[in-house]
Amino acid sequence: QVQLVESGGGLVQAGGSLRLSCAASGGTFSTYAMGWFRQAPGKEREFVAAITRTGGTTYYEDSVKGRFTISRDNAKNTVDLQMNSLKSEDTAVYYCAATAPFFRISRNPADFRSWGQGTQVTVSS
Repeated sequence: QVQLVESGGGLVQAGGSLRLSCAASGGTFSTYAMGWFRQAPGKEREFVAAITRTGGTTYYEDSVKGRFTISRDNAKNTVDLQMNSLKSEDTAVYYCAATAPFFRISRNPADFRSWGQGTQVTVSS
């Protein structure tokens, strides 16, 4: 099973940018579709973005479309989330996740088998 470690979270002012990165180890990274999810205090974990094994197709939650970009580098075993024009409502713990091997892509957390420990993103208004 793949192990995932997120980095890049922090405190940023509204309108600013952050880039999250997720490093994978212990599996064949190119066989996993990848996703980013987030969980704000008192709320359920929600989908943010996902990407297919080759990076050819991406999905985004409606509120982040045009502001966030998911990308992956299969040579480096990383998946990134570039977040621009951040808003206070983007404040949450952000999690990287991997599906089972050869799964195409999903927005459903139940389809993701491996999860990172999360990284905190705080946007001040």
